[in-house]
Amino acid sequence: MTPAFRLPPEWHPQEWIWIGFPHIVEEWSGFIDRAQEQIAAFASAVADSGQPVKLVVRDAVNAARAASLVCSKVELVERTYGDVWLRDTGPLVVRDAAGQRAARLFGFNGWGEKYLMPGDTEIGATLAADAGLAATRGDWILEGGALDTDGTGLVVTTEQCLLNPNRNPHLTRADLEARLARDLGFDRVLWLGDGLINDHTDGHVDNLARFVGANRLALPVATGADDPNAAIYADAAARARAAGVEVLPVPSPGRVEWDGTIQPASYMNFVITTHLVVVPIFGTEHDAEGVAAIAALFPDRQTVGLMADAVLKGGGGFHCSSQQMAG
Repeated sequence: MTPAFRLPPEWHPQEWIWIGFPHIVEEWSGFIDRAQEQIAAFASAVADSGQPVKLVVRDAVNAARAASLVCSKVELVERTYGDVWLRDTGPLVVRDAAGQRAARLFGFNGWGEKYLMPGDTEIGATLAADAGLAATRGDWILEGGALDTDGTGLVVTTEQCLLNPNRNPHLTRADLEARLARDLGFDRVLWLGDGLINDHTDGHVDNLARFVGANRLALPVATGADDPNAAIYADAAARARAAGVEVLPVPSPGRVEWDGTIQPASYMNFVITTHLVVVPIFGTEHDAEGVAAIAALFPDRQTVGLMADAVLKGGGGFHCSSQQMAG
């Protein structure tokens, strides 16, 4: 039976994209200026490609800072929000067979009670209301970055995140699959294992594996013997292939380490927009080949790599900071 509503894949035409602008100085630990500049470059690139961008800013001071950085095509929207990661706190926009849109909202507990800031639990409803969308809230905790879909009813996620007892300890795997079907229209779930090492989201799949077409999943491959996530990549690929999903390899950034700590740097945190794919890069020797591999997956769009090392200092990437309004 066809579900009443289904979450479209990211490559579906978009009316606009929301992007969050960093504003909490303490979160970025001396890197907020560069993080703001990198987010602004991301917003401007999408706007210049011909897609509307709504850059969400916290207050008048941040609006002035953002206005000094972005191109004139970017619309600034002043709203109250906490963390910048709108992929997780913003609305998920679903469509029915007739193209009617609605918003799905879910519980949010700061990625397992780790980081919860004033405004995080309200911004999804605010943005949905701005867009004129009827919104319903699911009776469970879910972040948008924890899942990705190919548009056919197949969704990919990780056990590390969705089965984590810090999210929905009362729900079994079967319970979660039922809720994914009920609330977002997914009838098949591809369960991967762990996400990247030191990912504070407990392994969001949008930093590990991304659908790029029906039953086609892009996954990193290790670059170098010291790649800290080599076993994670191999396990994810084996699980996907065992499920009959086509795996498309993309070189990883390799080992990215700051102050002795391995960072969850990933080209998989790319953003698909209507005309442009934006890939985060980190200044490693693998950046060019990573961007080229992703560009080859999207021959109908332009692809650009933009520096995102300062954004990563705050705990995420371009995909984490954005949420699309399905067209």
